[in-house]
Amino acid sequence: MTGRAHGVVTRRGPLPTPPYDITVVGAGVVGTAIARSLARHPHFHIALVEAQDDVGQGTSKANTAILHTGFDAAPGTLEARLVREGSRLLAAYAAASGIPVEPVGALLVAWDEQQLAALPRLAEKAERNEYHDTRLIGPEELYDREPHLGAGALGALHVPGESIVCPWTTTLAYATQAVRHGVDLHLNARVEQVSRPDGTHHHLTTSRGTLRTRWLVNAAGLHADTLDRALGHDDFTVTPRRGQLLVFDKFARDLVRHILLPVPTALGKGILVAPTVYGNVLLGPTAEDLDDKRATGSTADGLEGLRDKGRRILPGLLDEEVTAVYAGLRAAIEHEDYRISAHPEQAYVTVGGIRSTGLTASLAIAAHVRDLLADTGLDLGPAEELEPVHMPNLGEMFPRPYQRPELIAADPEYGTLVCHCERVTRGEIRDALTTTIPPTTLDGLRRRTRARAGRCQGFYCGAAVRELFERAQLPASPEKVRP
Repeated sequence: MTGRAHGVVTRRGPLPTPPYDITVVGAGVVGTAIARSLARHPHFHIALVEAQDDVGQGTSKANTAILHTGFDAAPGTLEARLVREGSRLLAAYAAASGIPVEPVGALLVAWDEQQLAALPRLAEKAERNEYHDTRLIGPEELYDREPHLGAGALGALHVPGESIVCPWTTTLAYATQAVRHGVDLHLNARVEQVSRPDGTHHHLTTSRGTLRTRWLVNAAGLHADTLDRALGHDDFTVTPRRGQLLVFDKFARDLVRHILLPVPTALGKGILVAPTVYGNVLLGPTAEDLDDKRATGSTADGLEGLRDKGRRILPGLLDEEVTAVYAGLRAAIEHEDYRISAHPEQAYVTVGGIRSTGLTASLAIAAHVRDLLADTGLDLGPAEELEPVHMPNLGEMFPRPYQRPELIAADPEYGTLVCHCERVTRGEIRDALTTTIPPTTLDGLRRRTRARAGRCQGFYCGAAVRELFERAQLPASPEKVRP
């Protein structure tokens, strides 16, 4: 580790008075990736500002958790390039950082002649996107690969490079590295107004007071268009697209071996069935364009529609228990491509229209934004390598703490289960509560450990988890948290 000071994490109280060099608005997977990338340049004082009480609280926490190859992106677009590059970058980063990834592969299943005819075109599209490993397979091989698939499938396109990943750990890893290398993370700081009265510094009026910054990066996700318009631009409009999903119990995991994709439509990738790195099975998402950017509730009609589609794809899935239901909002826009642009005269970069591919493309988007800043005349100076971060394993592919005798021998807390459904130990909960960016809610703790995320949803372990959580809460003052 260099001699550089750690950043701070604040959740309440007034924001710092001295101006920052660069501020990133939005601590989702894209914003944290950008902050992490900029942290490689140690002479900058950088802030990461987030409206909610934790990182990854928006689209980043409620998606299908797929690491895409980019095989079906619109060829020639910025999104296609950044997804292709980001897929390789994130796969390598995950391997080095302990983020669980499983290369299960995907099957685009054709259920009628029209869909079957579309598969060769999708394979050709993949070639144009520099992905060369797709393969058309007939019904016999398809059912050999997926014996529990519903009757009547005519064939599929096999995409072996598609993987599943932990989205919670990814965002947290980026943010952790950023803070450990000097970035200040300010939570509960919703940006309400922005101005540039002196022509030198942006003044961000937030729910916690005013923050000044020389350069501004807008990675505000669902609210990126609002911030963009406040700075005089009208380049895109975000329409929140709700995706509802069903999470099935771990007993369903043996029913599916690949990510089962439909032939995509203009609204997105459609309803899929996918395993998760946590051992569950997902069914979803819906694609509902809404007006309300806070409408993350599930609906009876939406869930029933999912069950109807799931019954055709994987009939046995409907006999399994549903352990959770959730909905996320994707930042859909009227353009086919990402809207990432620099405005040098305003010392401003906007990062808009990052839809469901943002997780995969995050590291490539961050590198692209860094390059845009350099191209506008910002002298980034020399870049330092970041000290590696090693995240706790939340996946089932690698040994969990309760399965590691040597770890338990060194620290018996890793052998004491608290959440029996998810096999979460006291040691893991302790670590999460004392890490660089500790959770401030039980939901935040669940995303860091999986505690209360199992089939009983906290019915048995809830009281014990809450007791550990409340015992570890930081005092109200001082507010700063140092790693």
